[in-house]
Amino acid sequence: MTDSPLRHPEKAHRPDNPIQRKPEWIRVKAPNSPEYAETRRLIREHGLTTVCEEAACPNIGECWKQRHATIMILGSVCTRACSFCNIATGRPDLLDPHEPERVADALAGLGLEHVVVTSVDRDDLDDGGALHFARTIKAIRARSPQTTIEVLTPDFLRKEGALEIVVEARPDVFNHNLETVPRLYTEVRPGARYFHSLRLLDRVKQLDPSMFTKSGIMVGLGEGKGEVLQVMDDLRAADVDFMTIGQYLQPTVKHHAVDRFVTPDEFETYRTLALGKGFLMVSATPLTRSSYHAAADFAALRAARTALLAAAG
Repeated sequence: MTDSPLRHPEKAHRPDNPIQRKPEWIRVKAPNSPEYAETRRLIREHGLTTVCEEAACPNIGECWKQRHATIMILGSVCTRACSFCNIATGRPDLLDPHEPERVADALAGLGLEHVVVTSVDRDDLDDGGALHFARTIKAIRARSPQTTIEVLTPDFLRKEGALEIVVEARPDVFNHNLETVPRLYTEVRPGARYFHSLRLLDRVKQLDPSMFTKSGIMVGLGEGKGEVLQVMDDLRAADVDFMTIGQYLQPTVKHHAVDRFVTPDEFETYRTLALGKGFLMVSATPLTRSSYHAAADFAALRAARTALLAAAG
């Protein structure tokens, strides 16, 4: 399989990286359940974009069977060209002013307990899409007041005041992924800045200490164990509540190569070490993604905070 220069123009010049055969613990079944088909129908009917499809998530069959989809707003074309990501890059779509209401209508039809709303990077917009996030949160609240909302945002690099707009809309969880260790940023996430992303997460807690914060990384990109542990310490210094760690899977030969497949035992070690550093929640498995099991994880996150507060007296 090769990547299309039209879909990923900035990635077309990269040398081919052969895709390695996945180990048994990473293979998943093709989606074929009636619930999957119904979720797909609703998404098509409302003209929505999901990161599940755009990023070729391996968990799509399981998640859509459970009527959980991660909605991607602000169009389907990203202004950046991260070497790990399968989302199209190039000139972005025009902003759809009716998208927040369409998203809210679709989610009301799905009847979700918890929803994750993410987006492409929109460096072309003055606020990076922050106001659109806020409007989407408010529209979902109006149509589905029982639904809890998690946002997975871009870094709003050089977008003064953007973060404050999103936090003021009061999502239940604010997620922003670091994606990898700082040494690999120039290769994996060249348009971003590691310490800017850390400051963003720290700023969320300054603005609203009650808001849950979340971040995640991929492993198998060439990082070392010590570097992963340092990321854990950096996230705890920013008072992040929930950390996710998952295996990087190479989408096409034009993307960053998989350095290795991390074993389930190593993931369990990472989970144990992260919990020991003070995170309320840690998800660390080969198939972990930012929004994988998000509803159940949010319920567990609230329970963990309640237990912690009770123990503190």
